[in-house]
Amino acid sequence: MSHTESAGARLTLDLWHPNCWAIEATDRTDGGILAHTVQQTAQSPTASVNGVFTAYGATKSAVEDCLDAVRASSHAGEIQELQARVGHKRDAPGTVVRQFLLEYDPGELVCPTLLEHGFVHSAPVRIEDGRERWQVSFTGERPEIQPALDAVEADANADVSVESIVTPDSDTERSVGGLRTDSLTPAQRRAFEAAREAGYYQWPRGISVRELAAEMDISKTTLLEHLRTAESKLLDPE
Repeated sequence: MSHTESAGARLTLDLWHPNCWAIEATDRTDGGILAHTVQQTAQSPTASVNGVFTAYGATKSAVEDCLDAVRASSHAGEIQELQARVGHKRDAPGTVVRQFLLEYDPGELVCPTLLEHGFVHSAPVRIEDGRERWQVSFTGERPEIQPALDAVEADANADVSVESIVTPDSDTERSVGGLRTDSLTPAQRRAFEAAREAGYYQWPRGISVRELAAEMDISKTTLLEHLRTAESKLLDPE
C-alpha cells in the first residue's frame, strides 16, 4: 500500500488520561458515560467548558452510583440533569439513561492533544471501566500513526492502545484480532486471545477489563499492560 493510499485511516482508540472525572467515575462504578459535545463558555483560555453527557447502566442504582461518583470528583463541576429515562436508547447503551450537562476545566480535555497530532474525533466518546473509547480519523499516513500515538501519550500523560483500524483502500475493519501473534510473548498472547474470545474487541464489548482480569486471575493493570503491548506489536510488526 502506498503512503497516499494509507492516508485517512479510521481508528478506534482505547484511552486513559489523568484528572478525568468520567474515567474516575466509571472505574469506581458499574455505570458508563457517553460524551456528546463540549462547548467553550467564554473566550478566555482559562474559562470552563460545558459538556453534554449521558450516564447509562443496567440498573437505576448503577447509574445513580456513577452520577454520585461524578459529583464527588474534584475535577467536575455541578451536574445539571436534562432527562431521566428507562428503556433502550439507540445512541446510548444500557436500560437506564440519564442525560446531563457538566461544567469543567478545559485543561483536562484530551481532545485538543489528539487533534494536534492528527486524530480527528468522529463520534461520541464512550467511557467504561475507567477507559475512554474514541472513534477518530487520522489525517496523516499509515507509517505516522504510531509516532503520533506516542506523542499523544507523552503530551497528555496518557495510555493509548488501538482496538481497530479501517484503511481507505479496503474500507473494511482490520481488527487486531485478525493479525498474526507470532511476535507476542506467551503472557501477551494469552491475554490477547482471551480478550478476543470473550468479546472484548466487539462493539459493544462482550466483557469489561475488570471482568476479564478476574477470569484470568490477574490484576487489571497487568491485563491492560499485556493488551497494550500486544496491540502495539500487532499494529506495527516491524
